[in-house]
Amino acid sequence: MIGFLRGRIIHRRPPRILLDVGGIGYELEAPLSTFAALPAGDGETRLYTHLVVREDTLQLYGFAAERERELFRALIRASGVGAKLALSILSGLSVEEFSRVIVERDVARLKRLPGIGQKTAERLVVEMADRVVASAAAAASIPGNVRGEAESALGVLGYKPREIATLLSGVETRERTSEEVVREALRRALGGDR
Repeated sequence: MIGFLRGRIIHRRPPRILLDVGGIGYELEAPLSTFAALPAGDGETRLYTHLVVREDTLQLYGFAAERERELFRALIRASGVGAKLALSILSGLSVEEFSRVIVERDVARLKRLPGIGQKTAERLVVEMADRVVASAAAAASIPGNVRGEAESALGVLGYKPREIATLLSGVETRERTSEEVVREALRRALGGDR
């Protein structure tokens, strides 16, 4: 597996980037968010990669941030979402925005992205909910107490400190994991169990 490539940008035209790595030209497809993060001109860059192997082709995808690549991988595992649609989602929403859309069950916001209709948006909200919460909890897995980890996880999801305090008020943390605490806080925020 190719984890990342570091090289000089030879050509860029969304969605493709041609990267010279030690005299070998690698062609990658990337979301618009990655293009925005590229250095000007033909500067050197490092892109995290994901390789898709099919019967008749090898396709390499590039991402400016590791979190983008992880979301891309989670998206292509969802039913009905291929690499092209995953790139479209990452081009329209940052990782933090996508997490918030899923947590808030904002089907309307997902439908505004190219290639996503009502059914796909609803399916994404259902399928990605657990992954988004688990990902936020994993990102917050710093040593400390459960409440601290839950606060960090909610921060990763884009909540402000005052919102986090409100979300966690009254949530029992004893003998629970930070993931369980985050789930309960988000259920309360969304108006009960859904």
